[in-house]
Order: sequence, then structure tokens, then C-alpha cells
Amino acid sequence: MKSVFKSEDGERAVRERYLTLLKHWPVPNEQLSVPTREGETFVVIGGPESAPPLVLLHGSAATSAMWMGDIATWAAHFRVYAIDMIGEPGLSAPSRPPLESEAHALWLDDVFMALRLTRASLVGVSLGGWLAVDYATRRPERAESLVLLCPGGVGRQKSGFIFKAVALRVLGPWGERKIQELVLGPPLANPSPALQYFMEYAALINRHFRYRTVKLPVFSDDVLKQLTMPLMAIVGGRDVLLDSADTRRRLESLVPHAEIHFLPEARHFIPSQTKPILEFLMGKAVSRQLVSHQQ
Repeated sequence: MKSVFKSEDGERAVRERYLTLLKHWPVPNEQLSVPTREGETFVVIGGPESAPPLVLLHGSAATSAMWMGDIATWAAHFRVYAIDMIGEPGLSAPSRPPLESEAHALWLDDVFMALRLTRASLVGVSLGGWLAVDYATRRPERAESLVLLCPGGVGRQKSGFIFKAVALRVLGPWGERKIQELVLGPPLANPSPALQYFMEYAALINRHFRYRTVKLPVFSDDVLKQLTMPLMAIVGGRDVLLDSADTRRRLESLVPHAEIHFLPEARHFIPSQTKPILEFLMGKAVSRQLVSHQQ
């Protein structure tokens, strides 16, 4: 398989930084690679073995390290499985099968089987949100509930940003920083050492990673209507990559039971959502337990 990095040195640098981050995972965990039809898939597992399963799917140009600020809270209530997506800069295979096909659902089938999961709640960001929707509509019996942060494939993908990013990259490190600010927002004045380290890791990925050049397939109205499980969506009004207003409009129209949080000033990266997501997941878990008891 073709590497998703621009060079072997770049791949080595990103991998070494990720391995260092994994040593500081906030809760006791198991880290393993499981076999799938698309190659090895890396997973970080934590939380009580008897707790309900929660699968985390990060976005493009990211790894499971993005969840390190959330994991301690969620793992207190769930058995959490943070999956490095294939074709991304983590420790999973570089395979990038066509997004229009069933390939990613089949890949997740293999992951679920290897982890002995029959059903789980899914939390996905951006490309991970697209993957969560794709899997939930193809395998509804396996999706307990969905949480989508700035999900791809629902609202229109903004093509103008791609041309702006290409122009900025020509300007070197300054241009790279500008791209990062447009996507993630301006840097904090006094970031914590941990946040600073993570942002440097994100910048390292940005320098060495080969981004996907294909547009995410947009789900049809009929497909989105199949999302009958509990669903929470969190979108930012200043997202430069996706049309969040369109995402909100389509979900309100086609998935009327969805709980939608539209944050006008938020960008594609939406921080500080750990507690709202937990409250949503726990509320749905309590409701299911009550229904089960009544039956």
C-alpha cells in the first residue's frame, strides 16, 4: 500500500511523537492492533469491561490522541474503544478504499468482530462523523446511538477553502500556521504545556501527511432518514470546511428527533464538548435501561 506520508522521515517523526503521546494516555488502557481485510487496525481500549461500549472515530489528518482530553470522563462510564482510522496518520494500515463503496463498513465489521462488539454507541468527528453515519445506516443494528461533531457528508463541503489552502501552503511555515488557524481557530495566548505539545503534534502531521484529495460523498435524503437511533450533532457556524447551516437544516428536516447544537462562533474544531456528550450518552443509556426494566 502507498504510504500516506510525504517521506519516510516524516512518517517516522509523526509515529514517534504519537507513541510518546500514547505513553501518557490518561486512564489505564490496552493498546492493540487487530487484523482486518484492509490491514492492521490500531485501537486503544479503556474503561470498565462491564460498561456499555463506546467507539470513537477521529477525523482526517488526526489520530486517537485527539480524544486524550475526553477519555478520562467518558471511560468512567463506558468501555471506550478509540480506533485509528485506516488511511490516516495513526498506527493503522494506510489503506484508502473508495468512500462510495461498502468498504469502510466492511472494515468496521472486521474491527467489531475482532473486539467482540455486537453493538456500540459511536462518536465521530468530521471524516469520523461521516464514517459513523455511513456505518449506522448500513448496519443500524450495531449503532446504539450517534454523536457527530462537524460531520462530513451531511452538509455541503466548501470547495473554496481548498484553493485558499493551496495558495497559503506556497508561503511556507507562515502559510501552514494560517491554514491551521482557519480550521482550528486562533491560538490561545497562554496554552497549557500539554495543549502546546498536542498542537505541535498536529502541526507535525500537517507538514508530513498526504491529505485525501477526494470529496466526501454526501448522504442522500433517503439515507439520512434511516438514522432512527438517538443522535446528537454539534456543528460550528464558522466552519471553513463544511456548511454547518446546511448540516443543521438537513438533520432538522430528515432526522427530526436529533438533538442539534449549533454554535455560531465555533469552527471545524469544537472544544469543550466532553460533558455535553457524556450527558447525552448517559441520558440515552438511562432511558434504555428503564425501557428494558419495564419490558
